[in-house]
Amino acid sequence: MSKLPDGFESIEALDDFMTAPSEALVADLAKTPGDIVVLGVGGKMGPTLARLAKRAAPNKKVIGVARFSEKGVREELARAGVETITADLLDRAALEKLPRTTNVVFMAGRKFGAAGNVPLTWAMNVQVPAMVAEVFRASRIVAFSTGCVYPFVPVESGGATEDVAPIPPPGDYAASCVGRERMFEFFSAQHGTPGRLFRLNYAIDMRYGVLHDIGRKVRDGETIDITMGHANVIWQGDANSVALRCLAHATTPTTPINVTGPETFEVAKIATEFAKLLGKTPKLTGNPAPTGWINNAARMVQEFGHPSVPLQKMVEWTADWLARDMTTLNKPTHYEVRDGQY
Repeated sequence: MSKLPDGFESIEALDDFMTAPSEALVADLAKTPGDIVVLGVGGKMGPTLARLAKRAAPNKKVIGVARFSEKGVREELARAGVETITADLLDRAALEKLPRTTNVVFMAGRKFGAAGNVPLTWAMNVQVPAMVAEVFRASRIVAFSTGCVYPFVPVESGGATEDVAPIPPPGDYAASCVGRERMFEFFSAQHGTPGRLFRLNYAIDMRYGVLHDIGRKVRDGETIDITMGHANVIWQGDANSVALRCLAHATTPTTPINVTGPETFEVAKIATEFAKLLGKTPKLTGNPAPTGWINNAARMVQEFGHPSVPLQKMVEWTADWLARDMTTLNKPTHYEVRDGQY
């Protein structure tokens, strides 16, 4: 592995590093025939995943589909050689018009605001997957999901494995995410569609993420509730790489894989580490709960190896980014929520 940088001077440097493909990814995509469509490419992870795919497989056509409501995303993808199509995935007719690529990465979904418009949450997280699974039944489908499909597990358990039944705590978001998986499972079994269910906990980018949320509160002197006292995280570049490699590791019928860092960390300890790096004193409240949304990453490590970026490096990068008051997406993860209301 090449030496990791000490930090990132700019957004461009961050994105360039995050979208640099590993040899393993290049090899896996080389043995995966066909072009790639990324559905829901306009979210937090989509643009870097699409750019990573294009850099890893420059001879493949990579197509990003979204509503592109955020200014500049479409142009940024075009500069990277990613073709774009504007479409509302809730529109079945629009879905039917999309090119039938051999490979699909499904990244669409709705989390924040879920409690404010519950019917839309269920439509995005269940109806859209059902339609996509039908329309692209002849493709390989890697479908982004979440560790929130699991119940809370004891923090000392090592996390929920893929064998734990998806019975989430209360809340329409988590319940609808189980519905999303069930739709892909149903149509995969019915049509023999290969795929993977990509259960992610939590991707880290300097501009957002659990570490960004904790570090920003330490920097700004805000109180941190440590009731949700433990978490797993993974570098977004590593998560994107695993997602694309899953195309070469698809199963029929589709099967789940937990994607996260192998370490379970204590929020209080990470806050203390940020305080040391930022020259601050952390303000903590609450007592860590004995349970949490903790995922076991053993299957991912067995199939794809350890993530390239360890937890401590992510903390150091985040502290450096925050200390320089660099760009933030202003999209808190709400990792601390325990009642399922987002």
